[in-house]
Amino acid sequence: MTRRYATATGFIAVLLWSLLALFTVGTAPVPPLQLTAMSFALGGGVGLVWIAVTGGWSRLRGVSWKVYAFGTAGLFGYHLGYFAALRLAPPAQAGLIAYLWPLLIVLLSGLLPGERLRPGHLVGGLFGFIGAALIILGDGGAAGGTALTGYALALLCAFIWSGYSILSRRLGNAPTETVVIYCLATALLSALAHLALEQTLWPATAGGWASILALGLGPVGLAFYVWDIGVKRGDIQLLGVSSYAAPLLSTLALILAGLAVPTPRVVAAAALITGGAILAARASARGAVTSR
Repeated sequence: MTRRYATATGFIAVLLWSLLALFTVGTAPVPPLQLTAMSFALGGGVGLVWIAVTGGWSRLRGVSWKVYAFGTAGLFGYHLGYFAALRLAPPAQAGLIAYLWPLLIVLLSGLLPGERLRPGHLVGGLFGFIGAALIILGDGGAAGGTALTGYALALLCAFIWSGYSILSRRLGNAPTETVVIYCLATALLSALAHLALEQTLWPATAGGWASILALGLGPVGLAFYVWDIGVKRGDIQLLGVSSYAAPLLSTLALILAGLAVPTPRVVAAAALITGGAILAARASARGAVTSR
């Protein structure tokens, strides 16, 4: 698989994550941890079918338990912290802080062997961050007494997911099939946490069940498999910057579904995010030519 193809494969995850908000709205009133357990169980189940069809069990032999612990901690830790942050702090501000992970990926990727951080990556990341801020921050909101704790958890989420993505690159020899185990372990831990902390509630409509199915197959399923391919074999810096498209695409999906209204803010964000991605792409292309 070429570097360019792997990068394009990883970007599929960004497209799928842009539907996360839309599908999540449809799952009400299912509580967060229960939803995480259900959707990851579906995502892991699909992965089991994929392994069985492709004969991937042999590729899991010899994989260290440390790899499985790392992947499970990344998926479970991020989602637990994210949902808690949005409960304790204003969702818009907490979401903005959590969405620092693409910028952190771009900056931290410069520490990887064979990678170099260029001015175009920095400027592109800055443009993308400002665009994401316009989408997520919106008109702001009032902070409560527990907001600082929520903000701290959101910042922890940003470091967890960027760290997970960067370290996945260092675990390039670990097959993508390991993500199936990550998903199933995350589903189990989420189910246990749900039983301890939440009241069980089920979707009230067929649409709610369909939304859960869509989550498990896409944003909380296939997305993690293609993201694993992208961060291990693709241009991780370009993936980090292009991830700023997720909040924009998510907003557009909500607009098309009639759950949000288009504003000049969206147009400005689109220009910033697109411009940032172009700058990062040019920086990566120049780097590839220079390294030849």
